Order: sequence, then C-alpha cells, then structure tokens
Amino acid sequence: MTRSIRFSNTIKSKTIKSTVMNVAVLALMTTAVVGCNRGIKPVVYDPVKLVQIAQPVSVLQPIFSVDVGNKKASKKDPLALQVGYSNAQIVTASRGGELIGFDNAGQRLWSINVGEQITGGVTLDATSQTAIISTRSGLIMAFDSATGAKRWEHQLSGTVLTPALVSNNRVVLSANDGFLHGLSLQTGQSIWQFATQVPTISVRGSAAPALLDEKTALLATADGRLHAITVDSGLPQWSRRVGVGTGSSEVERMSDVDGMPIVDNNQLYAISYSGQLLGIDLASRQVMFVNELASLKSLAVNSRQIIATSLTGKVVAYDRTSGNMLWESEELAYRNLTNPIMIGSYIAVGDLDGVVHLFDPATGSIVSRVQTKGALTNLQVQGSRLMTQSTSGQVAIWQLIR
Repeated sequence: MTRSIRFSNTIKSKTIKSTVMNVAVLALMTTAVVGCNRGIKPVVYDPVKLVQIAQPVSVLQPIFSVDVGNKKASKKDPLALQVGYSNAQIVTASRGGELIGFDNAGQRLWSINVGEQITGGVTLDATSQTAIISTRSGLIMAFDSATGAKRWEHQLSGTVLTPALVSNNRVVLSANDGFLHGLSLQTGQSIWQFATQVPTISVRGSAAPALLDEKTALLATADGRLHAITVDSGLPQWSRRVGVGTGSSEVERMSDVDGMPIVDNNQLYAISYSGQLLGIDLASRQVMFVNELASLKSLAVNSRQIIATSLTGKVVAYDRTSGNMLWESEELAYRNLTNPIMIGSYIAVGDLDGVVHLFDPATGSIVSRVQTKGALTNLQVQGSRLMTQSTSGQVAIWQLIR
C-alpha cells in the first residue's frame, strides 16, 4: 500500500465500515437485493433535532433569493447544482434546463431553456464573460454571461456532475465514465483527454477539478486517486492514491474521492469515501498525516485547521500540520451535511432542512444560523458572500456582516 502512493508514511488499515455501511451504502445493498423478498430493511437514523443557540450572534444577512424551480428533481437524484458568481453577475441553473442571468442587485437579465436537464451547475468565468454548464446527455455548453447567447457546445461520452474548471483558456471537466477533458474556452474544441480507471461500483458523483498551481489541474477520481495534469495539454504530472477500500465485497471496497481536494499554503488535503483524510506537504512530497474519517464532501481550511463533515454528520476539526483532532461536534448528526466552508472567521455547514450553521472554529460550538428553503447539498463562498442552491431550486446569497 505504501509503495503504491510512494510516500514514507504507512496508511492505517483499520476498518470504519460499520457506521459507513449503515448510513450510506446500505441503500445501495438494499436496492441490489430488491425482488429477493427476504425482508431486509436498512438501518435508518433519525436526524438529530436542533438545539436552540443560547446567545446567537448575527453573522450573515440575506441579499438575494430566487426560486429557479426543481422540475424533474427527486430525492433519489439530489444533484448538487452550484451558482455561477462574479462581482458583476450571477448565473443560475435549474434541473429542468433553465439558465438564468442576474445582475448583482438581483435584477433578472435573461433566461434560456437548454432543452435538457442540467447536471453540473454553472461555472462563470468573469474575464471572458462565459458561463459553462453540462447536461444529462454529456453535452457541454458555453454562453455569453451578459446576454445568454450560446457560444458553442461539445458532446462528451459521459455525464459531468460537477462545475468545470476554467483556467488558461481551457475548460477542464471530469466525466462519470472516467475520462478527464480539456476543451478550448473559445471554441469548445477538444484539446486533450485523460483516461482513468473506473471501478465496477462507485458512489454516484465526482469531485470538481481544482487548481494545484497556475499550470496544473488536480482531479480526483472514483478509484480513490488524485491526478495532477497540465491544464494546457493534459500531460500527467503525478498520481497519488487517497482512498483505500477494504472488505470482502465490491461495495465495501468503494474508495471514491468525491470532495474537491484543497490546496493551501503548499499543503494538499483530500478525503475519501472509504475513510482516509490525507494531508500532504507539497514541497517535500511527504505525507503529514492520515486520519480515519469518511466523507463525500470537500474540506475547508483556515490558518490552523482542516475541517471535515463526515458521512454520519460529524463536524471535525484537525490541526492542519499534525492531523491531531482539535474538536468534534455531533450536534448535526445524520442531518445530511454539506461541505464545510470558511466565511470570514466562521465555519459554515448546511443541512437537509436548508439551515446553514455557523461554527466558532476555536471551540466547535454553533453560534449562528440562517435558513433557506429545501435541502442543501453544497455551499460556496466568494469574498464575503455565501451562496447556496437547494434541491427545491431556491438560490440564496448572504453577506458577511461581522
């Protein structure tokens, strides 16, 4: 195992599958045996009830909210659509295929129906005023974000479930058939493709591409690996294993990395479904730590901590260098948490009721809440603004006020 990732640290192989299987995988197992009529019932955990905050503080104030609809959405298909945002524009997408442009004051500027279910949310490149979306059939479309005029479209062999990365005149995408793609931002022409291994069984989802540096994209895949690839030409630079699945069945051995890796201050952090939270020093290429925590969500980082939300609803903060646990909160257990994200000095986490909880990173206590309509699957932050899009189609933007 150590040889395969070429690091000096040895990844622990303790199994944390009992909780993970009960919460997330058992649904898949139950589906697989439907028709056998053996009376197998999944273990269902009730979401923890929220406790009133004793002395709440005001952290966020609402500045924008709109319902873009959830046509064709279902609880079995909770796509994590994201908002395209810049200082001058907001572009949103509905599951039913409507793309809508707003100015920063919330004034509707244009709308267009693309004719298919939108799956990957919106990437908005402010420099070129281009909005990029993907559809159920694998069609990638680019629009003028100021007018809504279509610029180009390109057909992929697989579906893209996360927003694209736009960098160096390239549109970088990760499709669910295992292919990574680099398209021309100007024309949509395919510049490069990179094939990865596709396991027989994986969690439905994928990690959004991230920038490792100005020339290199970092992509996580369903086989539990990270790939560093040049943005311009798609040349592989290195590959590292993060997720290490153990168990007797293919379900138990799933090792997807569906949370976008975090790169900060020359340190790389990633987490897998199979239960490995990995910290790497990029200067030395050495593993700083490996902790046992399972998640499908992206991590958050501040000057001292790396923060994760687990499959069971724990919010956990670790020292970003040593990996030592600083605090752990179970106040939101089994509430289907979003990724954690930093907004100002606070940690924001969303849940299945559309509530955004603000944590004090020093103590791990919840100090504030705001709410939108519908279950949340992802949080975004740009500058001092927090953005959400719920499964019911409610888009909301909040401004940090302290």
